Amino acid sequence: MTLAINLAGVLLIGLIIWWFWLSRPGAKVQAASNETTVIVEDGVYTPSVLHAKAGTPLTLHFQRKDPSPCAEQVIFHGLDSSTFLETGKTTTVTLDNPPAGEYRFTCQMQMYQGRLIVD
Repeated sequence: MTLAINLAGVLLIGLIIWWFWLSRPGAKVQAASNETTVIVEDGVYTPSVLHAKAGTPLTLHFQRKDPSPCAEQVIFHGLDSSTFLETGKTTTVTLDNPPAGEYRFTCQMQMYQGRLIVD
């Protein structure tokens, strides 16, 4: 009986690791555009990969449908930008002239993850 409980615990830990850090749920890619809508729902950003043009302002409209506390903030690493998102509303985030490069955007716990590629 103890062996079965330990085995179930190990399998559960493996599932948690896969779910939060290893799974890549259908990473949808947004074509190059300087205005995009991002849906925040079910633990993911959709689209999770965004392309933008360098040297021009980027406007992102985040529609937060997920009431999870983890979804309440979006942080753009390397761009010094973070914004709180209200549940059930659209929040507009404007990044002024982001330089070319690849930037991660995440929730405050880094469970929701996306990439911004600026060309």
